[in-house]
Amino acid sequence: MSTYGDMIQLVLQAGPMVRLVLLLLLFFSIASWAIIFNKFRFIKKANKESDLFLDLFWNSRSLAEALAQSKRLRFSPLSRIFRVAYSELKKVTKGESPSASKGTRQRGRLSQDRAAMENIKRTLRRSVSVELTGLNKAVPFLATTGNTAPFIGLFGTVWGIMNSFRSIGLKGSATLAAVAPGISEALIATAAGLAAAIPAVVAYNYFASKIQVMESEMHNFSADFLNLVERELIISQGSENDGDGEQE
Repeated sequence: MSTYGDMIQLVLQAGPMVRLVLLLLLFFSIASWAIIFNKFRFIKKANKESDLFLDLFWNSRSLAEALAQSKRLRFSPLSRIFRVAYSELKKVTKGESPSASKGTRQRGRLSQDRAAMENIKRTLRRSVSVELTGLNKAVPFLATTGNTAPFIGLFGTVWGIMNSFRSIGLKGSATLAAVAPGISEALIATAAGLAAAIPAVVAYNYFASKIQVMESEMHNFSADFLNLVERELIISQGSENDGDGEQE
């Protein structure tokens, strides 16, 4: 308790500039811890729901069934990507004219399928970009805190030491009793800067690695979804051609 009391006393006795530095570092520290707690909870829920979504997606009998079950997974980026891509799939697969001739209908179907795949690819890329933006939100602030907080603390220390030597010059005394309080007061700023920076750097590296893994999962799911849609289009086209052959 005495150590903490001495530190508080040193802070209260610090000069205006050192106090301003300490208040700035306190802001960085509080904001960083708030981001760390919120982002940790969010990423944990996102990972858990993404695993659940992959299980239900590959075990579903149809895309419509997977869509219905995915709506309850609000934190999963994979679930949101799937819903957006499925919505785009339903849009681009409408509008075929049944009154056209067989050859015209086949050419139109091939052109429609190519356009559908391109639209779905663009939709998936855009959805992945949106999800990554959301996952990375506020994370760069941790990097900013880790990079700048030690230098802000060092600035407070240098300023405090300058004032200490100025006081020594005015008093004409350079004894340990005269120098030590000012130096201790100045070094608090460096300690505060490190206390704010270290957790921010550790958290930033942790979140960056987690987001990188989730980005890889989103790209893998996008590729799997495109392959699945392309296979379904080929199967449906083959079924249509078989039906036309039987009618002839």
